[in-house]
Amino acid sequence: MTRAISLHDVSKSYTRGVRVVEHLSLDIAPGEFLVLLGPSGCGKSTVLRMIAGLETIDEGHLFLDGELSNDLPPSERDMAMVFQNFALYPRMTSRDNISFPLRIEAPGEDPSPRVDATARMLGIEDILDRFPAQLSGGERQRVAMGRAIARHPSAFLMDEPLSNLDAKLRNHLRAEISTLTRKLGVTTVYVTHDQAEAMSLGDRVAVLRGGVLQQVGSPRTVYALPKNVFVAAFIGTPRINLLRGLIRAPLDGAMSISLGKQFLRLPEPLSLDHQLLRVQQGREVIVGLRSEAVRIAKPSAARPGEVPLTGLVEHLEFQGHEVLVHFNTGSSPAVVPELEAPRPRPGRTDRRRRRDGTVLERLRERAVALRSSGVATLERPPEPEPPSPAAEPRLPGDLIVRTTPDIRLQHGMQVPLLVDLAHLFVFDQHGERICPSPSRLPDLEE
Repeated sequence: MTRAISLHDVSKSYTRGVRVVEHLSLDIAPGEFLVLLGPSGCGKSTVLRMIAGLETIDEGHLFLDGELSNDLPPSERDMAMVFQNFALYPRMTSRDNISFPLRIEAPGEDPSPRVDATARMLGIEDILDRFPAQLSGGERQRVAMGRAIARHPSAFLMDEPLSNLDAKLRNHLRAEISTLTRKLGVTTVYVTHDQAEAMSLGDRVAVLRGGVLQQVGSPRTVYALPKNVFVAAFIGTPRINLLRGLIRAPLDGAMSISLGKQFLRLPEPLSLDHQLLRVQQGREVIVGLRSEAVRIAKPSAARPGEVPLTGLVEHLEFQGHEVLVHFNTGSSPAVVPELEAPRPRPGRTDRRRRRDGTVLERLRERAVALRSSGVATLERPPEPEPPSPAAEPRLPGDLIVRTTPDIRLQHGMQVPLLVDLAHLFVFDQHGERICPSPSRLPDLEE
């Protein structure tokens, strides 16, 4: 039996009234593999612990199979949790660690058949008589997973189970977890800060920041149609290129996006999404371009929807199967403050206005703050200062392009580029996506 999990407007606060989870609503279907993704401290583990019953819910409701379960004890929720630090009993063998919860649930039954079956499934039959100190990190994690699987729970709750392992073992166990959970068909909620794990494991990915749900959808959707600049920047390797842009929409000329020394001319006739950008005339925006949206080619080789740009090679990263080229296009990178922070920095407010303003004005300001609390606003970069010998070198270039290793490039080379406007993102100054239009999402499953 698997389980449906629903969180309705759930909030959690700790000391001094700081909310670590804020009005979270999320439905998890029976048998679904959902990944909670976000930076450290964003509240994803707290959400997992509230589902397990290890943390109380301050506001909102938790439903398990449609039944209100806020006050249901953890022992009655029929869930198994896999922890980041394995949480094995050091004086018990692997066999005893796996069988311990079975002996507690059914004292009179022999747990050996279920332990042996679980060990065969995980390939750990030969380490059942060893103690945790005699096991490697990967073997300990398999034992911890075996303890959860042997119970035949209605849901698995996994709290960054692979973060303490090396990269090679992490990739191997990631595939094992995916195979096992799909074979068992059990609802799984998996917490991680690693976007590679999230994209490869989850049926859906829920992105959190500051305890606020930013976006939930399939891995393909959150990558191809990020709701805001935080989701766009947090998902994808290398990170999406974020540039400061200015919309130019003259009545008697072609519409374009100025990037400083160069501009992207929008081809006519304008698409519906590009037509909607006219309302941003004269406004500064954030332009997002993933590394695969730009290719090295001459303007004469442009395909429909591609526009030319030029870049100066500043840095090359050889990855074996590909090369990441850092170009200087004369653009200004968009500085989104505290992009990696778990919680946005509170905006500065005019205290005198707050004290003298009406109740309606204060409520309106609070509503705006809550609506945009998940995304940091675009700030103007500080005035340049004279470089000092001790200053950290800035990241080279303002545009990273992915290319094949057979293209020979050198530092300082001027290179023609083509930008595919079908993969162009435009965000407003608060980081919300305005192109493609949020109200007209294409069907990515076709």
